[in-house]
Amino acid sequence: MRIGVLASGSGTILQAILDAGIPVEVVVADRPCAALERAEAAGVPALLVERTDFGKSFDREGYSTEVVEALRKYDVELAVIAGFGTIVPEAATAFPNRILNTHPSLLPAFKGWHAVREALAAGVKVTGCTVHLVTEEVDAGPILAQETVPVLPTDTEATLHERIKEVERRLYPDTIKRFMNGEIQ
Repeated sequence: MRIGVLASGSGTILQAILDAGIPVEVVVADRPCAALERAEAAGVPALLVERTDFGKSFDREGYSTEVVEALRKYDVELAVIAGFGTIVPEAATAFPNRILNTHPSLLPAFKGWHAVREALAAGVKVTGCTVHLVTEEVDAGPILAQETVPVLPTDTEATLHERIKEVERRLYPDTIKRFMNGEIQ
């Protein structure tokens, strides 16, 4: 199965995917970031489809088309989101039931970009991470895997998010492999 990874940040989840031996055809980023450097270091083509507009006039549909075209250029069969900072709804249509995402909460709780902050603000004692299929509705696709992470009394957004990422770096590659092998759908 030909895999494309969408990334925006430090690339630690991408690195976990690569370290797990999952073959990656291409990494696409929406901004210059360390994930592109990690891809290049691993010999994986790294494409920057840069998002330059973060205002209300942002052409999400046009940008989504560019991302989908980049994935199709490499004949990607499964898209894997690893911290991609831009919602690309057209991808869900272009790759139905073939886009995976990891999210730093136990969905359906705390959807969206500030899940860790919202979990702390709500005073939950347990949060975690979810691997799910991407649909046009953000963070609403079928859940493939979840794992809990306790919220400690001393947690800050940064410390809790890092502990969640530790789980993601193990759970996500495992779930990707299981999906590729047809064990889960």
